[in-house]
Amino acid sequence: MLKIIILISISVINCVLTTEVDTKLKMESNGIVPDVIDIAPSKTIEISYPNGSKVSLGNELTPTQVKDQPSVKWEAEEGALYTLLMTDPDAPSRKNPEFGEVRHWLVVNIPGNDLAKGQVVFAYIGSGPPKDSGLHRYVFLVFKQNGKVETTVSVANNSRDGRVKTKTRDLIKEYNLGNPEAGNFYQAQYDDYVPLLHAQLGGAPPKAN
Repeated sequence: MLKIIILISISVINCVLTTEVDTKLKMESNGIVPDVIDIAPSKTIEISYPNGSKVSLGNELTPTQVKDQPSVKWEAEEGALYTLLMTDPDAPSRKNPEFGEVRHWLVVNIPGNDLAKGQVVFAYIGSGPPKDSGLHRYVFLVFKQNGKVETTVSVANNSRDGRVKTKTRDLIKEYNLGNPEAGNFYQAQYDDYVPLLHAQLGGAPPKAN
């Protein structure tokens, strides 16, 4: 019996270590380092959409699958506050990221991983990659805060105000954050839902030169 428990414990530890290595390597191999951040996190954010779709280190999802706000979980320290960011560095395309990064979601002052108790700075919007722009990377990052973040910004999910031409590195400086604690990402390209999202945001996005 003891032997079985030891073998199970070793298996669980190996699984956790493999996941941590995969997160870092996947973010590095997909260019999130250095396009978005300098150092990739080793821990993984669990992200599940209401329709059952899950984010899994670069898997391809459709804009239709990710149109609604997902549930998000990560390993949190008791008593700590966290920032959650979702960003697209590939606007209007990965080859020509003239308008990247686009800020899709930003929540600050999250106690532990209780997202519902955090302060929404940018309300969630799903993926809206332009037609024929190829795959875009949608990157989720969690940062542990050094105290409470003070901000009065509050952007609804029907507005592009302040979302375009943002930088994760600027956010890190503004909020005095360190390297991300955890991360995950998916990739998406155009489908028939995209025009509906653009209409919700007030029309088609700006075109690249």
